[in-house]
Amino acid sequence: MDKGNDYYNRFLQGDKDALGQLVSVYNQRLILFLFGLVQDWETAQDLAADTFCYLLVKKPSFREEAKFKTWLFRIAKNKAIDFLRKQRRYPEISIDGTEFDLPHFDLPEMRLEKEETKRKLYAALQTLPQNYRSVLTLLYFEDMSYKQAAQVLKKSEKQIKNDAYRARQALRTACQKEGIENAFE
Repeated sequence: MDKGNDYYNRFLQGDKDALGQLVSVYNQRLILFLFGLVQDWETAQDLAADTFCYLLVKKPSFREEAKFKTWLFRIAKNKAIDFLRKQRRYPEISIDGTEFDLPHFDLPEMRLEKEETKRKLYAALQTLPQNYRSVLTLLYFEDMSYKQAAQVLKKSEKQIKNDAYRARQALRTACQKEGIENAFE
């Protein structure tokens, strides 16, 4: 039994602290995954909060057909899809012309170079099609297996393997355009 399943079962049995433990274990990962889908940090944070609120209010039963993490990410993905559908129907008009700026820190040269490489890698990742970003995020940032990623994305394992291969090739090409030559060594 994985930690998430244990925490969720404890929560369903009345342990109020167990939901907090779930949030502390999965919140950041969920936000990163959702950001890959919606392309907005605040929205990703809101959707992650909505996912945990859904668990709190609805208390859906977890049938253990997959790992808890896979089930949780599927709920979050469905929330993101609903959000994106609403956005297409009722697009928002932004009056705020500011862009997200990363904070500036005085870092040693090696750390600064590593951060620059991460930024370029992330920028290269954002140039990929949505389905490639989702596959890479689940496989590499969330350490999911092909089977778990297939369950979250509602695809076959073979499709995930094919998408992952194509996504890695596309990312390699995008990295070369960003000036990252040794990202895959």
